[in-house]
Amino acid sequence: MAQWNQVQQLEIKFLEQVDQFYDDNFPMEIRHLLAQWIENQDWEAASNNESMATILLQNLLIQLDDQLGRVSKEKNLLLIHNLKRIRKVLQGKFHGNPMHVAVVISNCLREERRILAAANMPVQGPLEKALQSSSVSERQRSVEHKVAAIKNSVQITEQDTKYLEDLQDEFDYRYKTIQMMDQGDKNNALVSQEVLTLQEMLNSLDFKRKEVLSKLTQIVSETDLLVSSMLAEELQDWKRRQQVACIGGPLHSGLDQLQNCFTLLAESLFQLKRQLEKLEEQSSKVTYEGDPIPVQRPHLLERVTFLIYSLFKSSFVVERQPCMPTHPQRPMVLKTLIQFTVKLRLLIKLPELNYQVKVKASIDKNVSTLSNRRFVLCGTHVKAMSIEESSNGSLSVEFRHLQPKEMKSTAGSKGNEGCHMVTEELHSITFEAQICLYGLTIDLETSSLPVVMISNVSQLPNAWASIIWYNVSASDSQNLVFFNNPPPATLSQLLEVMSWQFSSYVGRGLNSEQLSMLAEKLTAQSSYSDGHLTWSKFCKEHLPGKPFTFWTWLEAILDLIKKHILPLWIDGCVMGFVSKEKERLLLKDKMPGTFLLRFSESHLGGITFTWVDHAESGEVRFHSVEPYNKGRLSALPFADILRDYKVIMAENVPENPLKYLYPDIPKDKAFGKHYSSQPCEVSRPTEKGDKGYVPSVFIPISTIRSDSTEPQSPSDLLPMSPSVYAVLRENLSPTTIETAMKSPYSAE
Repeated sequence: MAQWNQVQQLEIKFLEQVDQFYDDNFPMEIRHLLAQWIENQDWEAASNNESMATILLQNLLIQLDDQLGRVSKEKNLLLIHNLKRIRKVLQGKFHGNPMHVAVVISNCLREERRILAAANMPVQGPLEKALQSSSVSERQRSVEHKVAAIKNSVQITEQDTKYLEDLQDEFDYRYKTIQMMDQGDKNNALVSQEVLTLQEMLNSLDFKRKEVLSKLTQIVSETDLLVSSMLAEELQDWKRRQQVACIGGPLHSGLDQLQNCFTLLAESLFQLKRQLEKLEEQSSKVTYEGDPIPVQRPHLLERVTFLIYSLFKSSFVVERQPCMPTHPQRPMVLKTLIQFTVKLRLLIKLPELNYQVKVKASIDKNVSTLSNRRFVLCGTHVKAMSIEESSNGSLSVEFRHLQPKEMKSTAGSKGNEGCHMVTEELHSITFEAQICLYGLTIDLETSSLPVVMISNVSQLPNAWASIIWYNVSASDSQNLVFFNNPPPATLSQLLEVMSWQFSSYVGRGLNSEQLSMLAEKLTAQSSYSDGHLTWSKFCKEHLPGKPFTFWTWLEAILDLIKKHILPLWIDGCVMGFVSKEKERLLLKDKMPGTFLLRFSESHLGGITFTWVDHAESGEVRFHSVEPYNKGRLSALPFADILRDYKVIMAENVPENPLKYLYPDIPKDKAFGKHYSSQPCEVSRPTEKGDKGYVPSVFIPISTIRSDSTEPQSPSDLLPMSPSVYAVLRENLSPTTIETAMKSPYSAE
């Protein structure tokens, strides 16, 4: 079933999550109308390939034009209007940055897969549940409400300050008029009345000044509380959501809302600063004994200035963490001399700052690590932030050509450091900037999440394990000595993250049964509780009786799925994580020929299939083939292996024992669409073939001895043409063929 069809069948609570990440960047109407076409494109690859992204964007617009032509014939006025508007918006937003549309669509498809995986889980995982708690959303609404209230209050004090200015101007005019009168004129009754009026105006002016200063003090106090508590918590929550998203969790959203809050507050604070400057100007023109402005204004201005500094410093964030374009789903793992990208954003969007803020990148600035290795960044490491850098109009900068390079003086230390030691070293990329605005100079600094530096791609799996463990367990986002004493993680958190690895990397997460099997592997227990697991158990200690660790085993399976059986995995044909004992329980009551696919527990990156049949005595028998690894699957697609697989048993004609995919799905119905070609008809060699040759194919064959209930290991895939196989069957008995298969020269 197409992914979009599955999404539409979700419960309302999951559909609400889907609704959250479709916006003007990628409207849901387009996702719906072009569902199949969108799912057939490789948006992930295009997100790191500009020419490919340009072609896909052009094709997307062409597809939209085709839809417009279709709906125009149907005279659907509303849909025609919406499609024209959407096409115009997409072309305007992404014309100069086609890779961004690929990133947006790739992220949406990935998030759909994650939600589909979550819908198959009996309960929501602990990490995702914490990120989506009702208290978080309530606080976000409260912050937005308070920011709007502060903005409104500042507008009111703006009017108050203007009224105060008008009142003072009138007082000043009338006071100077009396001062200019002759002494004789000052003694008449009208002048005396005017003096009384001036006294009343001065009292009113004094009252109004105190009132305005009181309001300003209240606004500053409310802003201070909001910035230091609720807004800081919102920003911290966003950073935590970003951490989780980097390791495959739910996409982090809410940065645009935060930008709106930060920008409105900054505008309000600068407006307050101008109001205080106006009050100073007014006081310099008209002052009196007990004037509150000289007493209160300096302290208020100091508080406002401090808030502006604090707001700007916290608004400088890493919007997209460092990531190599070659490994988009393995962020924060960087290889020496390989370019990586990283994006910075200033959450205060003021037009005056466009192209005025230069950002400088450096690595391990003022940081002492446990490693002897030291790095420098090569490439363009100073760039200006601009509004045009991002399609959503935020003030941002993206570094696309940075390369980490190991300093020569420490290169000799690499040979003395093991793989685990290197991949447990954490480094930090720091970004500095300076803002000069309205007489203020503000120094900004922020850092990426810790990164792992590798010098060989073989270190990537262990480095990624370090990134996962850190971002699951670390409470401090800049603890570079984390692996000096790594804390344990809860089993429930780890299982949730393991499912994310599959949903984000290979398009389908794990269900509760599959996760139970992984839990058994991690704990070596058939039943488990939500205890804690150590870093060593996860990534450093070998599994019982095996020459590899749990993580090495799991990473090899991910690689196998990605490169060789991805369509089968996404369609749910592969049960995958099931023990031999559970496998037999599932198959024992099924029809003969029922089989299931599972990952090997003893071979790295291996997949096998097991089928059930019955002996003449009625005994239930199980047969498992030797696991297929990536080498053998490179020679023949796995779906074709299942279609063409043959077993030679004594006195029997070779036949395919695989009839039904567990529980009872006919094999061709389950795998038919994944066959790479139709099976070749068996024919005798003739001289009519191309240059006298008959096309050859690989045929997977196993032999099972009649005197054994346990299966033999299968032969390697034999390059036997259909015509040769036909000649063998015609001229040799099954017994003779079986004897040949048992010879010391056979591949068994």
